[in-house]
Amino acid sequence: MPRFPTDVTWAAIRAVVAGALALLAVLGPPAGGTAVAQTRVKDLVTFDGVRRNQLVGYGLVVGLNGTGDRLINAPFTEQSLKGMMERLGINTRGETLRTRNVAAVMVTASLPPFPRQGTAVDVAVSALGDATSLLGGTLVVTPLLGADGEAYAVAQGPLSVGSFSAGGAAATVTKGVPTTARIANGAIVERELKFALNDIGAVRMALRNPDFTTANRIADAVNGRLGAGNARVVDLTTVDVRIGGAYTGNVSRLIGEIEQLHVRPDAIARVVVDERSGTIVIGDDVRVSRVAITQGNLTVRVVETPQVSQPQPFSNGQTVVVPRTDIQVQEGNGRQFVTVGGNVSLQQLVNGLNALGVGPRDMVAILQAIKAAGALHADLEII
Repeated sequence: MPRFPTDVTWAAIRAVVAGALALLAVLGPPAGGTAVAQTRVKDLVTFDGVRRNQLVGYGLVVGLNGTGDRLINAPFTEQSLKGMMERLGINTRGETLRTRNVAAVMVTASLPPFPRQGTAVDVAVSALGDATSLLGGTLVVTPLLGADGEAYAVAQGPLSVGSFSAGGAAATVTKGVPTTARIANGAIVERELKFALNDIGAVRMALRNPDFTTANRIADAVNGRLGAGNARVVDLTTVDVRIGGAYTGNVSRLIGEIEQLHVRPDAIARVVVDERSGTIVIGDDVRVSRVAITQGNLTVRVVETPQVSQPQPFSNGQTVVVPRTDIQVQEGNGRQFVTVGGNVSLQQLVNGLNALGVGPRDMVAILQAIKAAGALHADLEII
């Protein structure tokens, strides 16, 4: 006769069932019978304290082949050049400098998280005056400052310019922007940021795309890995994870394990329109109620063809210009109503809009009209 399971066995079974239900809640039902696309938590959030810091500095680029600043138009370049020469023991006070081989530049860099002294970072160099090209130049020692005014790195080195400019008296050829350049590993970190990761009491995650559903799925995934009660949702942007047990004093390992968890992100349905370029991006969850659409394709053309009236020979008349305007109004024919919508998929929606046979800019007006009619169930964002 089979033995009845003990309380310990029932507890183990209940734990397994609860874990399976929690996993199903995190994964969610598959959409349309297709495989559920999951994303690493690492690609969805940023961790509090693990961030980059912006640095900026002002310096001089020397060694240019006559393409530097005109000192008469850039007094700050002349002042900086004289100051640098005096620090090197050369007196230039009262002298008029006429060099075209120097340019004032702004130097920017991004300080990586937890930088150590001696770490090399890339820098970007941009001309500040009226220099025409930085090709062949070398950046002189430039301190890079943080938002607190302290110098955290020092930049120096030859510039790498991926553009050029050449020309003569009547023509000029320019490729790219020759007044910007980069220096690979051009800055050396000299000051470390004072932040001890192992001293924090909780790991705070900030979602790159704030959403309550995604935040709850991340918290459920973390609780499924670490145990219930370790993660909680603060708001649609923030998820806090308590540090304890084996992870005390070893926060890096905790963050590494959280990063590798997979969840299915969620977001509101959105249609993004860039009117400047005519680009339209439609999200997968966008739905349109059943509507009928037609597009008039109205074109108004105005042509100015002025005529010149000449007087008769040996007369006292004057030559006058007589304006002549030709206005043509053309409305596209053969446009019929096209039915779009009815809880269709993204592909069906695109096919229905393409059936109208209009360009991207006309499509923008159509989407705005559908939104105004209350048939577009998505956030229409125009940038």
